Amino acid sequence: METDSLSLIVNPKKKTLKKGIMTKAKKKALVKNTNIRKATLEDTEAVFTVASSVGASKKEAYNGFLMDNYASSPRKFKKFFADKIKELEYFYIAESNGQPLGFLMGYTKEEWLKYNPEWIDDISWSPAFDMQKTENFVLTDKIATHAEFTGNGIGSKIYKQYMKDLAEDGIYNIFSETLVSPTPNFASLAFRKKQKFTLAGTRFEKYKGKIYTDLIYYKPVVR
Repeated sequence: METDSLSLIVNPKKKTLKKGIMTKAKKKALVKNTNIRKATLEDTEAVFTVASSVGASKKEAYNGFLMDNYASSPRKFKKFFADKIKELEYFYIAESNGQPLGFLMGYTKEEWLKYNPEWIDDISWSPAFDMQKTENFVLTDKIATHAEFTGNGIGSKIYKQYMKDLAEDGIYNIFSETLVSPTPNFASLAFRKKQKFTLAGTRFEKYKGKIYTDLIYYKPVVR
């Protein structure tokens, strides 16, 4: 007998999210039929739902997490995501039958350095890293899978489409940051390994009065 679990289901008539019961079989079917596409403003609520499911006040090292507690300020973060959907060239959402499964935010070099002008200089780069790779890149700032769907390959599905689009657009290099202090994000580290990223450097940043340590990972765009 299958075990039921609570999940967030989209009401297609009202286009709102409500609590529902989802069997393992239904979850498996949703994952199998995952659709990856560029996000639009109509996806703001869905993106926020995913972010809220993993971006909580308590950070669990093995579950994966986003930096902020998104549910603490819905209006603020919905505006943030809406603004990024409008601004960023590479903002993807994974969905299946109206169910939001995950999302990815990727910044082009120009978009990233607009907000982080000292980013390249602030990194302690590995002596073996070829700095020419910073001349043409995207940085994957946020990638998240809804907490109910972790471990089902959603992130890999998004990355596959992401890589395809980057190759077509002539982008050669991808960077990502993974938090290792004060709470290590082991889920993110495992994903970097699965996607065959290599460690390129280390960066320290001050955020809300705390010092955070980020590992900078790199991989070439597969063609």
